[in-house]
Amino acid sequence: MAAKLTPAPAPEYSEGSIRVLKGLEPVKQRPGMYTRTDNPLHIIQEVLDNAADEALGGYGKKIKVTLHTDGSVSVEDDGRGIPFGLHPEEKAPVIELVFCRLHAGGKFDKGKGGAYSFSGGLHGVGVSVTNALAKRLEATSCRDGMVAKIAFENGDVAEPLQSRKAGEGERRSGTTVRVWPDAKYFESPLLPLNELTHLLRSKAVLMPGVAVSLLVEKTKETQTWLYKGGLRDYLQQTLGGEPVIPLFEGQGFADAQNESFAEGEGAAWCVAFTEEGATVRESYVNLIPTSAGGTHDSGLRDGLFTAVKSFVELHSLLPKGVKLIPEDVFARASYVLSTKVLDPQFQGQIKERLNSRDAVRLVSGFVRPTLELWLNQHVEYGKRLAELAIRAAQSRQKAGQKVEKRKSSGVAVLPGKLTDCESKDTAYNEVFLVEGDSAGGSAKMGRDKEFQAILPLRGKVLNTWEVERDRLFANTEIHDISVAIGVDPHGPNDTPDLSGLRYGKVCILSDADVDGSHIQVLLLTLFFRHFPKLIDTGHVFVARPPLFRVDAPARGKKPASKAYALDEGELTAILDKLKKEGVRETAWSISRFKGLGEMNAEQLWDTTLNPDTRRLLPVQIGSADTGATEILMGKLMGKGEAAARRELMELHGDSIEVDV
Repeated sequence: MAAKLTPAPAPEYSEGSIRVLKGLEPVKQRPGMYTRTDNPLHIIQEVLDNAADEALGGYGKKIKVTLHTDGSVSVEDDGRGIPFGLHPEEKAPVIELVFCRLHAGGKFDKGKGGAYSFSGGLHGVGVSVTNALAKRLEATSCRDGMVAKIAFENGDVAEPLQSRKAGEGERRSGTTVRVWPDAKYFESPLLPLNELTHLLRSKAVLMPGVAVSLLVEKTKETQTWLYKGGLRDYLQQTLGGEPVIPLFEGQGFADAQNESFAEGEGAAWCVAFTEEGATVRESYVNLIPTSAGGTHDSGLRDGLFTAVKSFVELHSLLPKGVKLIPEDVFARASYVLSTKVLDPQFQGQIKERLNSRDAVRLVSGFVRPTLELWLNQHVEYGKRLAELAIRAAQSRQKAGQKVEKRKSSGVAVLPGKLTDCESKDTAYNEVFLVEGDSAGGSAKMGRDKEFQAILPLRGKVLNTWEVERDRLFANTEIHDISVAIGVDPHGPNDTPDLSGLRYGKVCILSDADVDGSHIQVLLLTLFFRHFPKLIDTGHVFVARPPLFRVDAPARGKKPASKAYALDEGELTAILDKLKKEGVRETAWSISRFKGLGEMNAEQLWDTTLNPDTRRLLPVQIGSADTGATEILMGKLMGKGEAAARRELMELHGDSIEVDV
């Protein structure tokens, strides 16, 4: 007789179960949310960025980084020194708040004569994260003829603030921060020397006249970088191939009369076009390296493309049947771009990508007229650059025609609801599977018809988790999706013919509400179950339209603006920022989009369709073990899995926000 299993008692859930994380605990529990955890470089970079912000503001001329033999790293600058008097509201030394409190810093105070007009820091969690993930941190600040020192261990004050008068010969201003990173938070405790060297060198490039040095105590080796030629010198030294035309260098910054941007916002750039060798592409926002690019890179691309296209049209250089796209001009471009943005919006705390939508217009608005003028003053260079772009367009179109010929025999008739794009370049094209006809109408008007196709879907798609493959086409919506994308349904072990694929990106676009999320899940189920190779090869994406729009009045140097928020969390962050800028609560207005159909074509393009400003998430299998993902999907989507779903909800229900 089988033993009877007694169910484990359910854990008690009461008021005492709710835990409030205080101080730096959130960082210690989830370091990956605040910084890169492969090695300690990023927490050192936070300290370095603060020193660079002082130099960027014109307050310092030297930055020195030392790698000590005991594994610690110190960063020393000759800026103004962190204030160490008592904070008027918090009644604690300011230097202590900077290192111990999340969301405390001088960079929220932008414009209106704030401590920092332009800085990379925005979140106010930078050096406090460094402190949280360090075994020990010592900070010394020199200002007003005084020297103050404070030390922390594991994020807490270990040696309270002590100050004294500066002695004879001691420096009068500046900050030194020495950090002992805690190895338990990082995959490797070692700093990658090549990356650190590159970072320090780039800071020197972006701040001509500022000396940046690195001392390695173990080898007693010192390197110092001091560039007078700035971006041009740097790009010339790092280029892999010979430029087709001389380097295009320029800069543009908004003045006090500019109606669209704050005084001082703008960019400096240097661009080279080569036929061979690897391209060099580096971009920065307020001296912060943005390794994943962002909207400022998109602005540079847009400015270059528009100027070259205008030159080509003016001189009638385009052969019949050839159409230029941005990638034709940009494909062989190497560049260094340094952008100044008053209030940068980064993707995540690690600041790898700039998300500020206005940065596209900002950079493009300065690059385009400058390049147009330069090309028309140097017509021979302009023609050489036009030839390079036209050759790229011709080879791209030839490749697209080959693919078209191979799949043209026996092509099924495309669904009538599909509004197709003009381009035949599969890699460049994208189709949006849009929820509802009204949203489909806005999307059709807002899209770029050159490369974006729209397929509206009526109602909720069938749950296909338990539908046999040969019965799929009985459902009209699924039949239309398959025919439109040009790939037949298949299993995970099949080798489907992807040569008929008509779009490089298949994008799911649904409302930002609960119903939209349900449709998203049903479509993801369809692709995971019956088109898995599209996910494996990186062709499936989810578009993220915003749920809210905030219209803010003009404030200080900033003109009136509108901001979009994906969810309640982003909305709260936007409103908090407006409050910090001194905007009254009655002065802004919040609109909630009930659905995509409520957005006009321009709003939909700006937030969701425009490749330069949208948020498009690639769909990937989360676990290396596909079987585990399949079991989880089975629990979520299977008809006979109500008990398993209930168990999942009981386990994870409190981590989900419910939209009632």
